Amino acid sequence: MSKARDSLKSARRIVVKVGTSTLAHADTGKLNLYRIEHLIREIADLHNAGKEIIFVSSGAIAAGMNKLGVKVKPQTIPENQALAAIGQGVLMHIYEKFFAEYGQTIGQLLLTKDNASDAHARENSRNSLQAILDMGAIPVVNENDAVAVDEIKIGDNDNLSAIVGAMTDAEVLIILSDIDGLYDGNPKLDSSARLIDEVTEIDAEIERMAGGAGTKLGTGGMFTKIQAAKLATANGVTMLIVNGATVGNLRRALSGEHIGTIFPRRDAS
Repeated sequence: MSKARDSLKSARRIVVKVGTSTLAHADTGKLNLYRIEHLIREIADLHNAGKEIIFVSSGAIAAGMNKLGVKVKPQTIPENQALAAIGQGVLMHIYEKFFAEYGQTIGQLLLTKDNASDAHARENSRNSLQAILDMGAIPVVNENDAVAVDEIKIGDNDNLSAIVGAMTDAEVLIILSDIDGLYDGNPKLDSSARLIDEVTEIDAEIERMAGGAGTKLGTGGMFTKIQAAKLATANGVTMLIVNGATVGNLRRALSGEHIGTIFPRRDAS
């Protein structure tokens, strides 16, 4: 076992990011309640074991589309903002229900780029997250898509989760994706594509392996995950990409199993 994977066992503060492609059924776009409940149960149990979990969740626009019966994601900013405003409430209602069933309290925090780039706003966001954790609750973080425009958008929750990890001095960021990790080719097109176990340096070759957006619902493809890995590892956060469709992968990753792709922080390779 590598030093980086072995260190995951003792990690106390962990950011878990889940994408829309993990939260929703691919064929219908409707929320995958089975997968959501199992993920929340796993997070709740890790919290019971003494871990501090910060949950970064996509899915607000998809939830809004589902609520209103919209089949195709709109192209205009106001329509997407409206769907996010509607969907955020839907998503939080589901999260509140499932987390409460497993004895957990959650607190929502919506961020924009200003919260990361402006020093005063960044400190306020950090303090708010810390206070939620100190109260024994689980922060649920998303970008504030209901009001954000291009000038203040981070743009994807992969990079948002890396920002949150750096902001809170997290030890680990786990990105739950619809793919097993980073491959040296496109596994959907090339059956010989090989899963890369560990990436110690993100160079031009690694960036070349990353593709565009993966699904019609999500905004982040592998390229945004590589960007997030750069940001996370530079700030002392080890990052993993694992498949969120497999129940138990979160716990398996944190036990040091060789699943997914790990990007060790600078001093952990």
